[in-house]
Amino acid sequence: MLTSYHSIAALVVLPMLFTMLFADEPKPPGRQPVVLTDKAIEIHKAALLVDGHNDLPWQFREMADLSFQKIDLRKNCKDLHTDIDRLRKGNVGAQFWAAYVDVSTRKKGTAVRDTLEQIDVIHRLVKTYPDVLEFAGSTDDIARIRKAGRIASLIGVEGGHSIDNSLGVLRTYYQLGVRYMTLTHTDNLDWADSATDAPKLNGLSPFGEEVVREMNRLGMLVDLSHVSADTMKHALKVTRAPVIFSHSSAFAKAEHPRNVPDDVLKLVKTNGGVVMVNFYSGFITPEGAARLKNMVAVGRQLREKYPEERDFKEAYRAWRKENPTPRGSVHNVVDHIEHIIAMAGEDHVGIGSDFDGIDSAPVQLEDVSCYPYITQELLNRGHSVERIHKILGGNLMRAFKAAEAVAKK
Repeated sequence: MLTSYHSIAALVVLPMLFTMLFADEPKPPGRQPVVLTDKAIEIHKAALLVDGHNDLPWQFREMADLSFQKIDLRKNCKDLHTDIDRLRKGNVGAQFWAAYVDVSTRKKGTAVRDTLEQIDVIHRLVKTYPDVLEFAGSTDDIARIRKAGRIASLIGVEGGHSIDNSLGVLRTYYQLGVRYMTLTHTDNLDWADSATDAPKLNGLSPFGEEVVREMNRLGMLVDLSHVSADTMKHALKVTRAPVIFSHSSAFAKAEHPRNVPDDVLKLVKTNGGVVMVNFYSGFITPEGAARLKNMVAVGRQLREKYPEERDFKEAYRAWRKENPTPRGSVHNVVDHIEHIIAMAGEDHVGIGSDFDGIDSAPVQLEDVSCYPYITQELLNRGHSVERIHKILGGNLMRAFKAAEAVAKK
């Protein structure tokens, strides 16, 4: 979720604000809108599109709809990025749904309980729409479900605070279907440093190394989105399986600490991992990254100043209004994809939108129906069909299969 921004799930500006803030915003100058062609649509339909991160489950919690009475995904959910019709239009083949709870739950002692509730939301979401969604726990499941015309649904836990320093909890999550865990969220843990907190460990503690090894043993993907660059490097030294960055972009293109620096991109190539590009405007444009470097710090300050949730959200909305994020466009997202290819190779980049966890999306990537514009722009820039299919989902499948093979050993 709002990645460096997700601390703001509490900070999150509700999706209905998206339209109010950005509907009339002019398109970025200099580059023309992408025009879909029949060829690109055909290439896109033939691909297995795997999105590494969607925060729809959090929206059920935010809207107090854990019983599925308010949100009907069969209808046009205009206040969200996601509904069934748009998932179909975007040709989504597999989706990692985020089981996210705020880092504050660690101090409250409710992190495990709340995470289990979010895992339950994802299971019940899949059961609510059995003709569209089917639960997947492996690459074989993904291939089978996709072939049957449904969307393979997987779970990713966002933030190591959710295990409450317990490998037993980690193993239980795996048994419940969790197939990746993001090591940190916006705040440091006592076993790993976050990208958006002051460094304490300069990487992982011995227990943090143990977490990575246990994830390898289980076949759970190690997700390095949200962690500091030092933690990225440390985890890459420890892991025996490919890692993923479920929703991160390239630091060289937008200098926000949530993004992946070039020296780490080169290590990802050696590791066999995949960086799944985040669509959040604050992580894809240089201007947006510069404006939002202190976003999490501001959120923490406002939290202390306004302990009441309603007062906090009002203050945060006011700050966001005074610090707007340039939206960028699909062109910027493809710029990040191409940079990762240049640094790590075509086998190490994917898609991790962060939809329904962000309050600003690029022009022509406004919701889950818009993925074909990425295919078109990649085609416009001369990328082959084989490479496009790797980017859309093939690379994630390869890394996931390799992690499964490590677990079998």
